[in-house]
Amino acid sequence: MIAFVGVGHTYRNIIGRTVRAVDDFSLTISPGETLGLAGANGAGKSTLIALMLGFLRPTNGSVTIEGMPPRQYVEHNGIGYLSELINIPPGWRLEEALARYAVLAGVPPNRRRARANDMVDLLGLGEHRGKKVKQLSKGSLQRLGLAQALLRDDRVLVLDEPTHGLDPVWTQRFRDIVQTLRRPDRTIFIASHNLDELQRLADRVAIIDRGHLQRIVEMRTAVPDLGAAAYHVVFARGAELIGDVFPGAIALGRGEFELPAVDIEALNQGLVLLMQRGALVTSVNPAHSALEAQFRAVVGERAS
Repeated sequence: MIAFVGVGHTYRNIIGRTVRAVDDFSLTISPGETLGLAGANGAGKSTLIALMLGFLRPTNGSVTIEGMPPRQYVEHNGIGYLSELINIPPGWRLEEALARYAVLAGVPPNRRRARANDMVDLLGLGEHRGKKVKQLSKGSLQRLGLAQALLRDDRVLVLDEPTHGLDPVWTQRFRDIVQTLRRPDRTIFIASHNLDELQRLADRVAIIDRGHLQRIVEMRTAVPDLGAAAYHVVFARGAELIGDVFPGAIALGRGEFELPAVDIEALNQGLVLLMQRGALVTSVNPAHSALEAQFRAVVGERAS
């Protein structure tokens, strides 16, 4: 449905130097797929989104949506888009904002009010209907941004940092909403710094660094690396013994420690030894998720 073929984009910065924001980027996103995009600040994520929306043209290569240039596709079909920074006139009231966005999105006049009401209900904005945008909390403003992105029920959704500012309750609710938005003819594109979010929501995650596509992670088959890795261990008893078995373990508080990188065999041997000495272990988990481990392998500590 969406195809990047050998895409590159360059621009001149404020001192006149040529900067290559994206270089030789190729990726196909299928109908029915939810694709995540991860990368450090300055990796090229925003440029890719701008190319996909038709805000920018590639310096070389091509971007198409259903075989059309992005601008042409948007003009004929529309795209639901949530920008990273939501900038809605602060004097507008919430209902007024949705009504205006419904007009811009091309929602038929006889459907605008009903569609806006549906989004208010979906995003839990009922109590804020009469409020001005400037009166909304950061989380409520984010939900209003999501509401406008979903107004037209488009077949392509582009969500840039969609959970930014959401509290834990609405972060979970957003996950549920994404699941309801999935359908065979729809493509959902999510760019986020939240790797845990991408791991939960995406079918695949593309990792970009310095403008290059470095790795595509299939989330359904991604498994933690069983080589040397850091682990978090929580003790109910015997935490004082850990330094004897795992030198370099870091106390995180409340009986939790981060172990230095060990392989799975050494981890098990050490835990057995601790328990033989009377320790009671309540949980053991990798310090980094499968996606985070792959991200770190590609990007390294520059992303932190």
